[in-house]
Amino acid sequence: MGQLIKMQDYASRYEQNIYLYPSRYVRLKKHQWEKLKAAWENNDASVFMNQSQEENPDWLEEERKPLIDKLKGLWKLGKKGNEEEDLLDIEQIEHDSEEETILQFETNFTYRPDTVEELKHQFLDQLFRFQMKWASSTLTEKSFVDKRFYYDERLKFFLQRFPDTFLVLYLPLFLLKKAPVEVETIIISPTGVWCISLLEEEDSSVFIGSKERFWVKRVNGEEKKVLNPILALNRTAKIVHQIFRMNDIELPIHKAVLCRNGYIDHPAAPFDVQLIEKRNYEEWFNNMRNLRSPLKHIQLKAAQGLLQYCQTTSIRRLEWEIAEEE
Repeated sequence: MGQLIKMQDYASRYEQNIYLYPSRYVRLKKHQWEKLKAAWENNDASVFMNQSQEENPDWLEEERKPLIDKLKGLWKLGKKGNEEEDLLDIEQIEHDSEEETILQFETNFTYRPDTVEELKHQFLDQLFRFQMKWASSTLTEKSFVDKRFYYDERLKFFLQRFPDTFLVLYLPLFLLKKAPVEVETIIISPTGVWCISLLEEEDSSVFIGSKERFWVKRVNGEEKKVLNPILALNRTAKIVHQIFRMNDIELPIHKAVLCRNGYIDHPAAPFDVQLIEKRNYEEWFNNMRNLRSPLKHIQLKAAQGLLQYCQTTSIRRLEWEIAEEE
């Protein structure tokens, strides 16, 4: 399951330390899956007993209050003692608390799945919601997520169908020259960066590509104009390239128009853009899925370079506002 390191302009834990959270996520997923699978194989009723499915599940709740109480205490000490030493203490508690927070992800089932595949699907769905928390909040900040993202099939596709080592920026907003610019989805794999524009409407639609601003979509004997996806794709790749150049990052940048449920007919397609549609989708997808390479330093450096130019809109958590007032 890929890692959601940035979504639109929401606060992300990965922005705080990109070198820490990716490996932490991999350990979390492995630990919880092994624990859950063992319980399923042993028919452990305590794991699959009926549990209340609240509107806000456990993995979307705020961090536990004892941690905040500790931080409040240090906040007060900082006003009396050595601020530098107290700051180090706060950073240490934050680090320790994050280690504890990892183990707070617990699966929530109302029944025992009949097969391992069903178990896996339910596990990934719950892990997806946990990732949404990491991609929309930090210890001190939180963003208000549009609920549609929790049901976004395209977002789930990028996360649930690719390896853990794929870092995903989903429709991020870059802040360039003090102006926000929304771009296409960016995936940072261990071997390269993919800028992907999704072009999907009715099943078996045929898109007639051209260099013009609009393409033509044909379906059920009707024609309709759609915006040329390569325009946004080129803008995205250009921004990535500029950021990489400024940070001395050397990683291949690929551009792709992805149409899983239809066809693309573009005889004069740009040589540097891959058109992935029904006829070649499975081959491309399998090549991506079978990339068994660990996280690489250059990959994390590339993610850090992109994240530092992303816009973030968030508010300070209420607990911290209260701590400051006290």
